[in-house]
Amino acid sequence: MYPAKARKYLIIALIAGWGLTAAYLNICHNKNTHKIKPQPKLQNQELYKDTQLMMGTFVEVISPDKKASNIAFTEIKRVENLLSKYNPDSEISKLNKSGACLVSPETYYVIKKAKEFWLASDGAFDITVGPLLDLWGFTDKNYGLPEEKSIKDTLARVGSDKIILNKENNVVEFIVPGMKIDLGAIAKGFAVDCAIDKLKKASIKNCLINAGGDIYCIGDRLGKDWKVAIQNPSGNGFTDCLLLKNQAVATSGNYEQFFLKNKKRYAHIFNPKTGEPSDLGIASVTVIAQDCLTADALATSIFVLGKAKGEVLSKKFPNVKTIIIEES
Repeated sequence: MYPAKARKYLIIALIAGWGLTAAYLNICHNKNTHKIKPQPKLQNQELYKDTQLMMGTFVEVISPDKKASNIAFTEIKRVENLLSKYNPDSEISKLNKSGACLVSPETYYVIKKAKEFWLASDGAFDITVGPLLDLWGFTDKNYGLPEEKSIKDTLARVGSDKIILNKENNVVEFIVPGMKIDLGAIAKGFAVDCAIDKLKKASIKNCLINAGGDIYCIGDRLGKDWKVAIQNPSGNGFTDCLLLKNQAVATSGNYEQFFLKNKKRYAHIFNPKTGEPSDLGIASVTVIAQDCLTADALATSIFVLGKAKGEVLSKKFPNVKTIIIEES
């Protein structure tokens, strides 16, 4: 469970607008028209839609198979119980508290993948920014501008090179006392991938899962590709419409979780080298990939790196496409 205060802010932010929205709501935009009409249903078929609040966001499941939502929600909740830093009984909470923990194969895998993205992005993607999120108030929503010395002291506890992975026994250790990891930039993507795997094993061929903007589309929507609209960071409608089938998409942006101070926006995506919210002129990054974990992690990495370096990074990964919207 998330703290009541945190949940309140999360709900407000999500009602204000997700980075990605399943565009079956007939508001997809493209270069030739401002509206795409709803796709016709196949005879005797309908879509079942269900939404639950988990992993700090609204998770929506849409499928012609009514069993899909229960399968997906059960699996995502299981993963949340492993990876949420807000759950005191999760493996991540225990690791953050003790500095060393025997973890499940899934938790070990996610941390290992996070270190791989840290290496590939030259440190731009870093799950050890937990102490920075605490310092700036993003954990408890008590926002503030820390002093330069506090940032410098906190940076001594940041860096994925300070995580030791013992593959022989699945023990994860921190080298420096006081370290904390936050899997907010990769856990949702992993949870969606796990749910998709469960759906496929249950022989469900067509389904869309939207975990607050981390989306995977299995098969099609009643004979047509799934339509996913990219939200305009300025809040004015949508900037693009994607047609997806057996693909994942995720967006990172500075327009959902942020606070304003002296007319300046401070977003929740941090540059782990400066200790400050990333500010390289990007409003949002959308990544299309073959799995949601990759899309999720790359979207954050590119946001921190900036457009030029981010585009170089994306080319390291096959079958990846990016849409970068710069601040106006």
